[in-house]
Amino acid sequence: MLARLKWRGAVASFFAAGPLAANGKQALLGMKIWEEEINAKGGLLGRPVKLVYYDDQSNPSTVPGIYTKLIDVDKVDLVLGPYATAQAAPAMPVIMQKGKVFIILFGLDVNHEFNYPKFFAMIPTGPDTKPSFTDGFFEVAAAQNPKPQTVALVAADQEFSRNACDGARDNAKKTNIKVIYDKTYPPSTADFTPIVRAIQAANPDIVTICSYPLDSVGMVKAVNELNYRPKMIGGAMVGLQATVFKRQLGPLLNGWVNYETWVPAKALTFDGTEAFLKQYQARAGAEGVDPLGYYLGTWGYAYIQILGEAVQATKSLDDNKLADYIGKTTFKTIMGDVKFGKGGEWAQGRMLQVQYHDIKSGDLEQFRGMDTQTVLTPPQYKTGNVIYPYEKAK
Repeated sequence: MLARLKWRGAVASFFAAGPLAANGKQALLGMKIWEEEINAKGGLLGRPVKLVYYDDQSNPSTVPGIYTKLIDVDKVDLVLGPYATAQAAPAMPVIMQKGKVFIILFGLDVNHEFNYPKFFAMIPTGPDTKPSFTDGFFEVAAAQNPKPQTVALVAADQEFSRNACDGARDNAKKTNIKVIYDKTYPPSTADFTPIVRAIQAANPDIVTICSYPLDSVGMVKAVNELNYRPKMIGGAMVGLQATVFKRQLGPLLNGWVNYETWVPAKALTFDGTEAFLKQYQARAGAEGVDPLGYYLGTWGYAYIQILGEAVQATKSLDDNKLADYIGKTTFKTIMGDVKFGKGGEWAQGRMLQVQYHDIKSGDLEQFRGMDTQTVLTPPQYKTGNVIYPYEKAK
């Protein structure tokens, strides 16, 4: 779904259909809540903000045309970027040609090839983007006694997953864990049993998976069906953050270690976080979105919160002025302090590695707090220790 804010407005990419819809829809609700709040205060620059959105069906090929239409035909004043690497990258040539400031939601290493000075990424990877998704995974593994010696790497043959797997190779080298299996699988893969069997035959100590939502679900199911028990498994699996997949998988998730960008731990609750979630969760059912909103609902609000603050502070819609302000400012958001650094990435990363445990069923309430998940890294947000090896959590 591509959305615009109309002063005449800003544009953002989300999904009403396709495999990424569950994530994109919750970000859109976060944006709607911001829109209503800012308009209740008089809008921006004395004008109301209107959010308009179009469905791109999770199809990257539609993105350039939609952005071109919104900028050239609809004459929007500002643009906001999409969720997902595969959507953000094809938008970049259009955005650069038009000279627009561009804050995206979640996309991995999108600006590396473009080096566009008006680009900013809301995902908290930090300056070393590719390794960030699995850095904590390898850090936890390397701290075990005895330390695991070998790792299998498996990734979807798509941009995000390849990037994350590049980072996993770096982390394996840094922690001196030998890669003995390293393969990609086609995005069309539906049966993950042969892949898991091949990994099982290689007999690695730990397994790092870089996958998209439906792949992640398929991998978890296949590992459980085959009763495969490496010492540690998970890493960079998109989708496991969404409540719909947590509920679908239930106890099958126990023991898995994976990235999260936010969980409801006390140290990660900032000014405005709880108030936002109260609004979001009260509306989630009627909107048909993730009932908790922990993965992208919060971030959808926070990234448009940053753009709005920049407009208010500069009293301008000029892209150059806004980019300059955004690049120099530490923003106080509902997701904590956000300061951008080199390449428009976070100056200091805050990616989490979390282990799921003690999940009894698909009941929603057990995912609302921290009873079924433990933050393992980074150290300042750690809430407990890893259950290792993996089979002890089963």
